[in-house]
Amino acid sequence: MKLAPVSRETEERLDRYIALLREWQAKTNLVAPSTLPNLWTRHIADSLQLVDLAPAAKRWADLGSGGGFPGVVLACAMAGTPGASVHLVERIAKKAAFLREAIRVTTSPGVVHLAEIGDNVDRITGPVDCVTARALAPLHQLIGFAEPLMRQGAKALFPKGQDVEAELTEAAKYWNIRPQLHQSRTGDGWIVELNAAERRS
Repeated sequence: MKLAPVSRETEERLDRYIALLREWQAKTNLVAPSTLPNLWTRHIADSLQLVDLAPAAKRWADLGSGGGFPGVVLACAMAGTPGASVHLVERIAKKAAFLREAIRVTTSPGVVHLAEIGDNVDRITGPVDCVTARALAPLHQLIGFAEPLMRQGAKALFPKGQDVEAELTEAAKYWNIRPQLHQSRTGDGWIVELNAAERRS
């Protein structure tokens, strides 16, 4: 936890979440099996670092939540924050069931939406401060999913790998963007921060 220090309460929530994930992983593929020995650095700390990039954000939307990274981790971190909520959008029913159980077990402020990723905006009521997605789609597609929320004032934070420059080049063909890059604390990846996106005509 040195990479992303948290309170004792948050750590206990994360422990319960990891225990549940290991239990479900046996029957539902939630994370790449090769990453299981390094869950804390590879997934937990990687997700927690987003909180520091949007310290004032209370309402998050996580698109394509899958096994709960970063959505459930963010919800665990936000549990003590008044007015906090994390919307987890997932299109696969089994994974959505896992996410609901993870939110219940960790008593975290999360709402799970079983929906296609592109349908997320209609389901998320009220303003969103920050939208994120991890290992979901190429950057230009992510911007398309997130743009309606960004238009309403949300900031976007997208963790990406080493090939971030190629993805930015591709995204610039479709979108007018001014990306800010933050080096990941947990490896050789990057986090792309966007405050606005306008579709190229």
